[in-house]
Amino acid sequence: MPPAKSEMAVTLRAALVEAADPSRAPGMQAYMKSAMPYLGVSAVPLRKVCRNLFAGLSWADSDAWQAEVLAIWRGAEFREERYAAIELTGVRGARAFQRLDALGMYEEMIVSGAWWDYVDAIVGQRFWPILKTEGEPMKQTMLAWSTDDNMWKRRSAILCQLKGKQETDLDLLYACIEPSLDSKAFFLRKAIGWALRQYAWTDPAEVRRYVAEKADSLSGLSQREALKNIAVN
Repeated sequence: MPPAKSEMAVTLRAALVEAADPSRAPGMQAYMKSAMPYLGVSAVPLRKVCRNLFAGLSWADSDAWQAEVLAIWRGAEFREERYAAIELTGVRGARAFQRLDALGMYEEMIVSGAWWDYVDAIVGQRFWPILKTEGEPMKQTMLAWSTDDNMWKRRSAILCQLKGKQETDLDLLYACIEPSLDSKAFFLRKAIGWALRQYAWTDPAEVRRYVAEKADSLSGLSQREALKNIAVN
């Protein structure tokens, strides 16, 4: 039996249908190699729908917020509904809930979503605030994820500091990369390169040093991605 739909999920579906251009749906689905169909709502109108529906929302506690997010996520029949669920995780009324106890929800979304568009949106936007707030417990969780059998949890650990800039914990970054250095998985090699490239905006010399040190173990893809924006001297 499918999960019961919340009132918000029903309203969201109707708004997305209204905003959709069905002629775009097949191409969107093909590009994302998605088994779940699309309605045909591109990014700008999707964000507008979410802004209109989610404006001013608040919840009594984190459990109520997570229940609303997961009702949309689990009941989704179209990929845009899941994008909207991710948008709902980042609204103003949810800022206080970006804590370690939200990680179970994010883990479910990452594991069940199992594709880069979902994973990167969640990790890129939501994990740094949790790291800032929770510190050591979140670090330990990311270290555990970095050795997990699930590739998407490993990718999440590697990318968890994308927003860190000068506050990036290099020991954590390198420790999360290390277990995947010998992986042949494209999405892990790409993640390693992306995480390093992002930090290179802050400290290009350090990234250049790390890539040289790990030249024998970093894949060519990871090295190219890491050094992409670093000027060659």
